[in-house]
Amino acid sequence: MGEAAASLDPEKQRLLIQLHEEKHFMSSEVVRDIIIGVSDGLTVPFALAAGLSGANVTSSIILIAGIAEVAAGAISMGLGGYLAAKSEADHYMRELKREQEEVIEVPDTEAAEVADILAQYGVEAHEYEPVVAALRRNPEAWVDFMMKFELGLEKPDPKRAVISAMTIAVSYIIGGLVPLSPYMVFEAAEDGVVASVIVTIIALLVFGFAKGHFTGNRPIMSALQTAFIGAIASAAAFLIAKAFRV
Repeated sequence: MGEAAASLDPEKQRLLIQLHEEKHFMSSEVVRDIIIGVSDGLTVPFALAAGLSGANVTSSIILIAGIAEVAAGAISMGLGGYLAAKSEADHYMRELKREQEEVIEVPDTEAAEVADILAQYGVEAHEYEPVVAALRRNPEAWVDFMMKFELGLEKPDPKRAVISAMTIAVSYIIGGLVPLSPYMVFEAAEDGVVASVIVTIIALLVFGFAKGHFTGNRPIMSALQTAFIGAIASAAAFLIAKAFRV
């Protein structure tokens, strides 16, 4: 919280600590990664299994192909999440270096940019001039201010890339095992696909509802949309397999 928080009264400190904990408990980045992983994990193996069922293959073949797809998908999507987070971190460091150079080489220009930013929030000249002067005395805070308010960039967690990769990969595996689980129970693919449809649609409804809740959208609408997309994908795969079956 820093020295500034320490100077606050106990009640304000308690509220700041609570807000800090809530922010990290429900990190928007982690929630986003879970949504990406589970959403694709439920939909892609579901469509693959439905498509193979339409080709009249056995449950064991569907299960083997499905597990292989889940493994490959988890690795691929996890790697994609890692590279995306790594690119964001690299971009932040490039911009940080540029801002550090500018506050030294062109301080007047940077000071004018600070004044312009504050003016956009309705701060008058006589109010923001002391702020500009204070920032000029503290280059580190000045750079941090420019990164946040000029560029809209927050310092990334150094562990973010690894966490993102693991979160997406594990979420994909968890989601992918749902539509495949009935094929572990039923030997006949016809029975497996019916059970898979029922289980996966229920899972999509639950997941869509939870996604809507955590993202601030209407949970019921989100549940119906998520289930509809999954149903369309699986139906398309099943019908295409039926059409091209030899």
